[in-house]
Amino acid sequence: MATYNGEKYVLEQVNSILKQLSENDELIISDDSSQDSTVQIIESIGDHRIKLFPKQVYKNPIFNFENALRNSSGDIIFLSDQDDIWMPNKIKIMTPIIMQHHLALSDCALIDEHGDITELSYFSMINSKPGRWRNLLNTNPYVGCCMGFSRQLLNLALPFPKKIPMHDFWLGMIGEFYFRPIFVPQPLTYYRRHDNNASITGVKSTNSLIKKIGFRLQVILPLILRKIKMDRRWKI
Repeated sequence: MATYNGEKYVLEQVNSILKQLSENDELIISDDSSQDSTVQIIESIGDHRIKLFPKQVYKNPIFNFENALRNSSGDIIFLSDQDDIWMPNKIKIMTPIIMQHHLALSDCALIDEHGDITELSYFSMINSKPGRWRNLLNTNPYVGCCMGFSRQLLNLALPFPKKIPMHDFWLGMIGEFYFRPIFVPQPLTYYRRHDNNASITGVKSTNSLIKKIGFRLQVILPLILRKIKMDRRWKI
């Protein structure tokens, strides 16, 4: 989980996650120098499974997430935003799929700042389907808060390229190019959209065609370079 000024929703989200964790699991939280009471709220929970890394200075959700991922130790990893709510059994449903396919993406229901549902299915809203070139060139279906993946995939994805448009898009494309991701049609997250979201996922993009092409190139070129590097390493 990456946090920044998330005091309004973070307690509800953390509790929805902790309910699903075993005693040997961990919740890694990287906080990007929050100016509100986010860190104090997390510390007050007092759960040994929480590993908090406060006072980070990335000023960027992409590399704040990268820090959380670098500090994780599990073989199965889930991304979490600070303001969503996990539905019960999310981990139980997705873990065996991730173990077999290395990347799973579940559907989600969109909620507003009050927790009221505004869309029952993000998959239906953008017509989400697996497919390397389809998802590279069209609307990004890889919403980070709905993703889970293996340590093997993470090792291929790190370090993040410096100019990727978003971390979830990069991780999703690593999954598409190296594995066969599974799209789980069941909504397993309440994905909250409000005025202070760090990303615009869930709303129609206003970017120009040139900017959209630029975003894709910022992923395609590092993917090609990463693939060449990995192929050379495996040959050796």
